[in-house]
Amino acid sequence: MKISVFGLGYVGITTAACLAHEGNQVVGVDVAEHKVESINAGQPTIVEHGVDRLVVEAVATGRLRASTDHEQAIANSELAIVCVGTPSSENGSLDTQYVERVVAQIGAALSRCGKEEFLVVCRSTVLPGTTRELVLPALERASGRAPGQGYDVLFHPEFLREGSSVEDFYHPPKIVVGERSPGTAEPLLNLYDGIQAPRFVTSLEAAELVKYTDNAFHAVKITFANEIGQICQKLGINSREVMEVFRADTKLNISPAYLRPGFAFGGSCLPKDLRALMYQGQRSDLRLPLLEGALLSNQEQVERVLRRIERYHPAQIGLVGLAFKPGTDDLRESPLVTLAERLLGKGYGLQICDPQVEIARLVGGNRSYVESHLPHLSRLMVSSLDDLCDCDMIVVAHPVHEESMGRWLEEGKRVLDLVGNPARMSHPGYEGLYW
Repeated sequence: MKISVFGLGYVGITTAACLAHEGNQVVGVDVAEHKVESINAGQPTIVEHGVDRLVVEAVATGRLRASTDHEQAIANSELAIVCVGTPSSENGSLDTQYVERVVAQIGAALSRCGKEEFLVVCRSTVLPGTTRELVLPALERASGRAPGQGYDVLFHPEFLREGSSVEDFYHPPKIVVGERSPGTAEPLLNLYDGIQAPRFVTSLEAAELVKYTDNAFHAVKITFANEIGQICQKLGINSREVMEVFRADTKLNISPAYLRPGFAFGGSCLPKDLRALMYQGQRSDLRLPLLEGALLSNQEQVERVLRRIERYHPAQIGLVGLAFKPGTDDLRESPLVTLAERLLGKGYGLQICDPQVEIARLVGGNRSYVESHLPHLSRLMVSSLDDLCDCDMIVVAHPVHEESMGRWLEEGKRVLDLVGNPARMSHPGYEGLYW
């Protein structure tokens, strides 16, 4: 393809050099004349392993050149990739002026050159909604045409690490493209033919948020390891040894496990062990804000669901599930017990269905826990989902058959789903927790 890359910083020059290496005709566009001159002389604008070789090769073969002329670049390309910076403002917000300026230039050039098929690909890291609320209107104003009338827009986040950007281009963890209009991602995805990686075509907003989700998790992982390291140091334990054992568990620890939005955690282990670590930290005069925050955030999940329920003022609530997770009768520190306790305290009528929980069989700490929190549990329990017929709201906290959820919705009941049943998302009576 004939491609223009706007912004010749770290992401821009790596993207341009790699695409040129793959046989595309690439022109890099930047307002800084010294960058343009350097690239045209076969010298990259950054110090990065592998980029220098690719730039020298691509410039020598004529597949890569640089220019300050954005109109000529658009006139001679089929696809423009925006890679300009989005620095932080003093209040933490993003400064998107460079993105807006560049897309306005692209739009003006499109209006003058009369392109009938053109793709504008935003690669600059921006918050969800930026492409739809800033980029699209700026392009429409400057071009005089609405998206879909001779051009369209994609969002394509980058996952290039400094020091290994060329390696990451050819061996990415994933390839993500957000579309405004279904099917428009295909020309961009074709640029990656031969590169093996999972491919995801999403909405513009989901693609924008993926990069932030990745980086937030990376920050959490680093902070988590450092807080564990602090505890280890105070106790005279080799933190590297502890984390080596931790990382060896790819079934739960370094894995997709637990990484789906849902309700709060509970049970006899996680809350208890987190509190014990907090106590150990206090004894050792340590501040562990990430670990402390996990407990606070978990409590907020219960409060959030409670507020969602209160919006509808239901007379009678059916709660599907009481144990801290399906397939067990363990009620110890179950967030559903806490939720039930709070609902009763606010005067709501409540019925609970959990086939795994038989009150007569509860023993030991499990029995004493529920007796102290829900002493009249036997009066609340029903034996089957059919017994929830008098409820005007159902809170689904354990998985149920899709047919049951469909029947409740057809009967006019409000369904608050804490598990996830995408088949029912479009029904007006259905409400998902975070989906």
